[in-house]
Amino acid sequence: MNVLVINAGSSSLKYQLMNPETGDVAAKGLCERIYIDGRLTHKVGDNKVEKDIPMPTHSEAIQAVLEILVDPVDGVIKSVDEIDAVGHRVLHGGMEFSDSCIVNDDVIKAIKKCIPLGPLHNPANLMGIEACQAVMPKTPQVAVFDTAFHMTMPPKAYRYAIPTEYYENDDIRRYGFHGTSHKYIARRAAALVGKTEFKMVNCHLGNGSSMSAIKDGKCMDTTMGLSPLAGVPMGTRSGDIDACVVQFICNKYGMSVDDCLTMLNKKSGVLGLSDGLSSDFRDLEAAAGEGNEACKLALQKFYYEVAKYVGAYAAALNGIDVLTFTAGVGENGITTRQAICDYLGFMGVKIDPEKNNVRGKETLISTPDSKVQVWVIPTNEELMIAQDTAELVNAAK
Repeated sequence: MNVLVINAGSSSLKYQLMNPETGDVAAKGLCERIYIDGRLTHKVGDNKVEKDIPMPTHSEAIQAVLEILVDPVDGVIKSVDEIDAVGHRVLHGGMEFSDSCIVNDDVIKAIKKCIPLGPLHNPANLMGIEACQAVMPKTPQVAVFDTAFHMTMPPKAYRYAIPTEYYENDDIRRYGFHGTSHKYIARRAAALVGKTEFKMVNCHLGNGSSMSAIKDGKCMDTTMGLSPLAGVPMGTRSGDIDACVVQFICNKYGMSVDDCLTMLNKKSGVLGLSDGLSSDFRDLEAAAGEGNEACKLALQKFYYEVAKYVGAYAAALNGIDVLTFTAGVGENGITTRQAICDYLGFMGVKIDPEKNNVRGKETLISTPDSKVQVWVIPTNEELMIAQDTAELVNAAK
């Protein structure tokens, strides 16, 4: 089965053509500068092709993708009919969606209803869906929501302690993000430990970071909230913060709430703590090694907050069996994993320094006598989207 995975942004579109059963990627690429002039980067194995193609809208971008996939020289299929389904990443499903679903008119309406919750991403995700519908009208389209995996949280985890009217009238609650990644890691961890009933904390650590408490494959709590701003400090996002900080800054500096939130989203996190040096953890580690105190603090704050959430989720789950690290920093941050686990000795967490000396490879890094299994598991959100898409389409046949 061939599934085309689409991740549409406001002016870009990422794609992968893959086999959901094997995970093999036949081709992948990126359309960028949509609405400006248009540029396509297409990769098949180690071969890369770059083309300037007019893309006044997402429809032309999708058309360019389909044309190069069937190109006699650079393509990998003979006909668009060989694409069995299209899986679309959609950021926010709100309270409308607790799982992936085949797109129809009602689904389109519900995604539009969620635009106030995902104002930057949902409109772009919709453009990708509608563009595919226009050029591939007979091909099933599936929406895979970044928030869906977290919809199993109980009310004690997802409700905010604010008047009920804001929840009932405006759907204000904790939603969580990176759900496709958390779902993939939960499934992969179950395969690795050989059972489905266990307690785990997944640390998706990167420029955007989130953590999830997972029991028997279902999310019980997660760090991001109504928006991706909440939780641990990130590359440029502040993470959890007292709401009165916003009031104080707005009042003192004459800043609008929107401008203040832009600062918290784009100028804070480890970038802010490092005095603007970098949001890249590799840069921070290099500078900290040279004695930069601000970078040392940025890293220490990050390690501390992640470890603190692991402890909190261990309490929420009444213990954990597995701790997983994934995403850019989680998969590659040798020092980061060690520093976080150093906090967790009270839980019986022990990692082997030699096993931990790994980047981007699926590895058990805990010692045999560790009370918690600690794994590095590279995430694969595209494969999870493809698998969800295949399951739904096959079930509908």
